[in-house]
Amino acid sequence: MSVDRFRYRTVARKLADSIRTGQLAPGTRLPSVRRLSRREAVSITTVLHAYEVLEQEGIVEARPQSGYFVRRDPARLPPEPQATRPPLRPAYVEVGETISDLLKTARAGDYAPFAAAIPAAELLPLRQLQRINGALKRQVDGPGLLYELPPGNPELRRQLSRRSPDWGCQLGPDDFLITTGCMEALNLALRAVAKPGDVVAIESPTYHGILMTIAGLGMQALELPTHPADGVLPDDLERVLKRRQKSKLAACLLAPNFNNPLGSLMPAENKRQIVELLARHGIPLIEDDIYGDLYLEGERPPTAKAFDRQGLVLLCSSFSKPVAPGYRIGYIAPGHFYQRVEQIKFMNTVATNSPGQATIAEYLRLDHYERHLEQMRAQLRDQLDVAVDLIGRSFPAGTRVSRPRGCFVLCVELPEGVDSYRLYNRALADRISILPGLVFSNSERYRSCVRISCGHPWTPELRRALETVGRFAGELLDSGARVGEFSRRPG
Repeated sequence: MSVDRFRYRTVARKLADSIRTGQLAPGTRLPSVRRLSRREAVSITTVLHAYEVLEQEGIVEARPQSGYFVRRDPARLPPEPQATRPPLRPAYVEVGETISDLLKTARAGDYAPFAAAIPAAELLPLRQLQRINGALKRQVDGPGLLYELPPGNPELRRQLSRRSPDWGCQLGPDDFLITTGCMEALNLALRAVAKPGDVVAIESPTYHGILMTIAGLGMQALELPTHPADGVLPDDLERVLKRRQKSKLAACLLAPNFNNPLGSLMPAENKRQIVELLARHGIPLIEDDIYGDLYLEGERPPTAKAFDRQGLVLLCSSFSKPVAPGYRIGYIAPGHFYQRVEQIKFMNTVATNSPGQATIAEYLRLDHYERHLEQMRAQLRDQLDVAVDLIGRSFPAGTRVSRPRGCFVLCVELPEGVDSYRLYNRALADRISILPGLVFSNSERYRSCVRISCGHPWTPELRRALETVGRFAGELLDSGARVGEFSRRPG
């Protein structure tokens, strides 16, 4: 008995020393009980006792179905960004060569991958998809030879219908159209409800692809105040609608579940209020739910579509983030605008990739998706935790970092407006790719902000790369190269 007690305290002390010296950073997942048992040549009971001691001392924490993690000290974490207050003036969106060059660099494969919001291949179920795809190809009448005309693969639409109660909806197979990714779904939705010159309200900051789509359609964007945790607030939207009584908005395009880049999650009651508010004004809501399944805590949040009673919410999403980016399989449930969207879809691309639709449909039918999501969400949560800690320790004092409850990107506000475009160029020279904030607004107002993607498991090289970005930010701060604050100007 005394030997066992000595052993578990020895194991606990070794782990505690690794944590205190920084070898194991806050938020890091500790070895599983079995793995540590093998590594230390002790019993599983001994490891469990060691973890219990560390948990009682407040050094580690246990997470249900995830394991043990190094506890973070909330007092040492950087604060969140403040709510944004963009100027409430619509404007045509301009996409210059600078932004195009930035996005090309974000996709570069030989840079530290903090720019592109793409999960690492090892987090995706690629082998399962390959097996399913191979089996379908061997069928004599398998998919791939013929167009899968709108509305798309019947089995895939059935599987989406089966999943819709998880979103708070009761949608049937005939409520869906399959699209080429979420971006086509958003494009179809905008074209169905608005025309060139019309004004579309969006979050600020927002995903750069939305700005580029609005620009391509010749529409105007009106940026809405956005809270880093709760997204667009109903009261703020109502004030905007009152100011525009003579020329109402053509549409509102929001990501209530995990805005990119803030990661904000709109409370369910706020979703209901916004849907009802827009319905009273007869304004469609285009809902971008691409990250909805990648929630990191609690249960799957409901979509805004769950509160739609008049068919004015056009729900858009895809399987690009959680399953297979290259398959480009998305979908839209356009409600009242179904016929118009179907018509535009046929004119736009005729059909969507048939083998990809069939593969995703079979993957969902075999019930692989939920098990995969549980593992992926746990991994992404770990990666975000480590990133927040690294930023808190490596970036200059005054840095603010978002706390997303879903997706896998962080919005980092640099102190006193350090120019993130200069930081981007400095990091690029060191083969590190980040995305500066000017791409997330039509007015380039977030030049003191960068987005950091945490889609890849942390390696020593990636840790050093992020620490290097923090060091560069500190050097720019010391040099006095600054711009206006993240959100100084009032709306």
